Amino acid sequence: MTPPVTRAELRAAGVAARARLPLAANAGWRPAPDRRDPVALLLEQAATRIPDLVPIRHGRMAASPLSFYRGAALPMAADLASAPTSGIVVQLCGDAHLSNFGLFASPERDLVFDITDFDETLHGPFEWDVKRLAASLVVAGRVRGFDAHATRHAVHQAVGAYRERMATYGDMRAIDVYYARVDIAGIDAAVDRRARPFLEQTEKAAHHHDALHELPKLTAVDAAGHRRIVDRPPVITHLPAVTPGSVAAAMTGYRDTVAEDRLVLLDRYRLVDAARMVVGVGSVGLDAFAVLFEGGDDDPLFLQVKQAQASVLERFLSPSTQPSHGARVVAGQRRLQATGDVLLGWTIGTGGGDWYVRQLQDQKGGAVLDDMTLGDLEAWGGLCGWALARGHARSGQPAEIAGYLGDDAAFEHAIGAFADVYADQTERDHGAFVSAIKAGRVAAEPGV
Repeated sequence: MTPPVTRAELRAAGVAARARLPLAANAGWRPAPDRRDPVALLLEQAATRIPDLVPIRHGRMAASPLSFYRGAALPMAADLASAPTSGIVVQLCGDAHLSNFGLFASPERDLVFDITDFDETLHGPFEWDVKRLAASLVVAGRVRGFDAHATRHAVHQAVGAYRERMATYGDMRAIDVYYARVDIAGIDAAVDRRARPFLEQTEKAAHHHDALHELPKLTAVDAAGHRRIVDRPPVITHLPAVTPGSVAAAMTGYRDTVAEDRLVLLDRYRLVDAARMVVGVGSVGLDAFAVLFEGGDDDPLFLQVKQAQASVLERFLSPSTQPSHGARVVAGQRRLQATGDVLLGWTIGTGGGDWYVRQLQDQKGGAVLDDMTLGDLEAWGGLCGWALARGHARSGQPAEIAGYLGDDAAFEHAIGAFADVYADQTERDHGAFVSAIKAGRVAAEPGV
């Protein structure tokens, strides 16, 4: 075992990393002369997805530059990989845009704020996550019509929160970093009062998003008196080959990936129905199933069984060492989140595919962009920066990252400049994507 390194040595290593990537160099980005066509990359990615669902994905991406950005993790990964990196490695979220953060219930039933999506998680340079978050804030601000200078300030707030929180984590004991979380009490203390109504509304919505709340929305009782998931094609559909028996068989390996006390909990429920569910933007085209369990009177449980493929980052970084991509997603989530879903696990299906399992709704609340004021965007971005710093500190060496970032605003100004330039590129790429749809090059189903 390698002996621990002192915080001073780690900070010095972080400062030395500036020779590889000076802080100011994070501002620079321009399309490489041989930059891959983003539309071609997305079509290439679509070839590994369910053909009938791909037009839904494309239709959702075409809706706005932000929707496009949410689905374009692969083109951005290719762009980031074309430039030098800091060499400071953490467990990356891999898709750290502002909609992939939110509130959810801890096992103790407290609301916490954290990263919520891990499909692309992989080890890589920490600044890739920061840049994806920052650019998403600019794209979102433009979609909302916010002033450019004010939106830049929101980016500075987010990246500044990341830097300042990382400095704090860099001075903490490792076990204290592990236990740290972004909870409601901390949020209320940190957020400007102007943004509190928006966050309180999000908190209230999260408290109501659970299995009992979803039951009348997703299910109905049939003529035989059995509760079933209701078809709403193309978003929710039953597939003839997907039966409770086949789902149970496919989930056999899942039981080996959760703790024994969770098995006691699971065994109190009976699997009664499963249906395909089209979710998100970037995930559309991968199989995902809503699975309904019943434990007795007014005791439903919904699990989501979701297909996992290789992270888009694996084209440019070292591949995962996990035994499957479902295992990669679960391991990344456990490393990054302060507190996780008690039923999180993974399996390899009967047909050989990779899958992971989680609760479908467990008091979850996300960003509703249409309701955001500029102050709300600033507050949400700051929380995202805080949560991202906590995840990176938990999976990497916070003192090293803090040493690289320094104690002034140079890093946030550099990332702010990058975010503006990359938002410009996103708008051009979105325009090219919409044009490709109109030209018939890309199949898209609008309005789904």
